[in-house]
Amino acid sequence: MIPLIALVGGFAVLRLLGLLALDGFNAWQPALRGGLALMFVTTGVPHFIASWRRDFVAMIPPALPRPDLLVTLTGVLELAGAVGLIVPPLAPLAAAGLALLMLAMFPANVYAARGGLTLAGKPMTPLPARSALQVVFVAAAVAATL
Repeated sequence: MIPLIALVGGFAVLRLLGLLALDGFNAWQPALRGGLALMFVTTGVPHFIASWRRDFVAMIPPALPRPDLLVTLTGVLELAGAVGLIVPPLAPLAAAGLALLMLAMFPANVYAARGGLTLAGKPMTPLPARSALQVVFVAAAVAATL
C-alpha cells in the first residue's frame, strides 16, 4: 500500500505545486514521473535494509539463481530508474524500463503471495489485490513514457 500512496500522493503534491508555482510540474506527465520516482525510491531503498532484504530474498522463486544478487540488481535498477524519471531526456526510457522491470518481478510477488511469505513482518498483499496494484503501477509507467 505504501507504493500506491507514494505514487498517488507524490503525483497530487507535484501537480498542485505545478498549478501554483513550479513550472516544471504544470502538466500531468512530469507530475506522474515525479510520483513514480517517489514510488521507486520507497520500493528500491528497502532492498538494501537488512530486515527487508531477507524477506525480498525469500520472495525469489527457487528456480532462479542467486536470489541475493537478483535483489541487489532489482534494487539498483529501481533506484536508477527513479533518477532517470526526473531527468527529462531519460524519462521515457526510464519509465519503459521500469514497466518491464515490474513485469519481470511480478512472478516473485505471485510466489510470495501464494507461499504465505511476509514482508517486514506483515503478510504479503493478497494476490488479487497485488495483481490490481501491478496493473496500476505498470499503466502509470507506460503513461509516463508518452
